[in-house]
Amino acid sequence: MKATGIVRRIDDLGRVVIPKEIRRTMRIREGDPLEIFTDRDGELIFKKYSPIGELTDFAAQVCESLRKSADGIAAVCDRDSVIAVAGGAKKELLEKPISPQLGEIMDGRSIYRQLTGGSTLPVSPADERFCLSVAAPILAEGDVLGSVLFVTPRGSAPSGEVEYKLAQAAALFLGKQMES
Repeated sequence: MKATGIVRRIDDLGRVVIPKEIRRTMRIREGDPLEIFTDRDGELIFKKYSPIGELTDFAAQVCESLRKSADGIAAVCDRDSVIAVAGGAKKELLEKPISPQLGEIMDGRSIYRQLTGGSTLPVSPADERFCLSVAAPILAEGDVLGSVLFVTPRGSAPSGEVEYKLAQAAALFLGKQMES
């Protein structure tokens, strides 16, 4: 654990303010859920809660099924990072933060599809060799929880209609799983 040197007091209602710099760095927005952990030494740890992160093993199975169906790189991400990958690029993408462009696509709540030319929108700023070909947002109870992705190496031909429909169906399926 890394010390920040920032000290805050708890108010009379038990609230503490997380400094803006930390919220910005950790991509914590108003309304985001935080999970609270404690240890025997009296430390409190706040972790950004990812509902879709609860389905990591299930998301990995979905990615593997998508890979077998479309013979490409399939991934699932939450609002912050890639949580499952199948078909290659696992080392480069798994648990890496998502790119701001992918975040904007999710905020738009519509399916993204690279139609012509080579893919250029990176999946993660940590490794820009892999780009988005298809991104279908996972929606549950009106909230965007993440996205189902088909990924191609930079400059590769975009995914086709099959990948588009598969991503759309998988995102709907994962959204329904989160609602139940």
